[in-house]
Amino acid sequence: MKQLQNYIDGKFVDPASGSYLDNIEPATGQVYSQVADSDERDVEAAVQAAEQAFPAWSTMPTAERSSLLLALGDKIEANLERLARAESVDNGKPLKLAISLDIPRAATNFRFFATAILHFRSELHTMDLDALNYTLRRPRGVAGIISPWNLPLYLLSWKVAPALATGCTVVAKPSEVTPMTAFLLSELCAEVGLPPGVLNVVHGLGPKAGAAIVRHPRIPTISFTGGTVTGAEIARTAAPMFKKVGLELGGKNPNIIFADADPDQVIRESVRSSFANQGQVCLCGSRILVEESAYATFVDRFIEATRALNIGDPLEEPTDQGALVSKAQLDKVQYYVQLAREEGGNIRCGGSIPDSLPERCQNGYFFQPTVITDLSIDCRVNREEIFGPVVTITPFKTEDEVVEYANATDYGLAASLWTRDLSRAHRVAERIESGTVWINCWMIRDLRVPFGGTKSSGVGREGGEEALRFYTEPKNVCIKIGE
Repeated sequence: MKQLQNYIDGKFVDPASGSYLDNIEPATGQVYSQVADSDERDVEAAVQAAEQAFPAWSTMPTAERSSLLLALGDKIEANLERLARAESVDNGKPLKLAISLDIPRAATNFRFFATAILHFRSELHTMDLDALNYTLRRPRGVAGIISPWNLPLYLLSWKVAPALATGCTVVAKPSEVTPMTAFLLSELCAEVGLPPGVLNVVHGLGPKAGAAIVRHPRIPTISFTGGTVTGAEIARTAAPMFKKVGLELGGKNPNIIFADADPDQVIRESVRSSFANQGQVCLCGSRILVEESAYATFVDRFIEATRALNIGDPLEEPTDQGALVSKAQLDKVQYYVQLAREEGGNIRCGGSIPDSLPERCQNGYFFQPTVITDLSIDCRVNREEIFGPVVTITPFKTEDEVVEYANATDYGLAASLWTRDLSRAHRVAERIESGTVWINCWMIRDLRVPFGGTKSSGVGREGGEEALRFYTEPKNVCIKIGE
């Protein structure tokens, strides 16, 4: 059985403990590989390697760093099908989704930041004829990166690429639930000649390896994507150490539909935004809010389209819905569907494990796409993040009411808004408490814009120049001119 080792100082090494964790394929429920069970000793080794690599990497000419990252992006593209299959097996998502979206976006992340650093600007301010001020931005040192299981390579590269581009070195911990693509990325780093110690990948559990990264005194920068509870613990640990911390956490995103919206486009995109990757995307629209006059028709059409989704083996082409990532995630989804029943919800479709699955997938972690109506806006199912193929649909009457409904959660990551009235679109979008609002679309991605959430969805911003600034420290230089 394949064992996924740590990648430290340009070499694949066993964990200090000598122990490995089982890595389970979600579609089958079977162990198919093992991953290093690391602890603070492995993190210390990775930090030492990163520190040794930092002086040369941070002073390397920008064009040379850019070329290496571009080469890494090319390697990802050249290995697209291999990486996509690994992600589908590891994560349970449909292979066609990994091929068409996740892996290409990982390659784009490296290419974008590889070229962005060639145009990274500095600020300059003059004080009449007295002095000249300019701001330098220098890499902050070793960056600790902890990435989630839902988009394993895409979100790992989303963090690693700007960190490396700015001249930081990295100690990364991918999710122990989906470690395979991070392991393969390590192999590609060696192939393109990334200097040893520049990127170090330490596998293992969050409470052991992840916590060791967060509390390490020589890692001044922490970037984390994951659950809000874990994010709060990271903040508690990092704040007294005065670390720079970015937290991209959960979402309970409203999908707001006015009666004048294009009905065909709304149905098509709402099904996609509800159930992409089995609803395991922090940006999924898990709360659908529909103007009252369009509510009944929308519900009927949405249920019909949801029932048409094909649940099956993620590696097979017809599959629209694969497996949830783990047994724990399946249990969580089942818990919330039962809670919805107790809270008075009407399960309009789905709500259980599928009756019929391919023989290979009989023990996999599958759950039907589920639509729930008739819940109060302030119930737990409408307020708490489920992170699975479960959506609620609620009618609204007025703009004021839908804004109140949209903001009636502790999260504020993203929202979608559907209307042909442009003035209303701007008006409502401005009042929604979220970091991103899509109008008449969902998940259109522009790497130049800042990305992040409000409230319990986290702090800090990623993407574009915001990401480059996150991994650098500003230094102001003031020169007196003339007497």
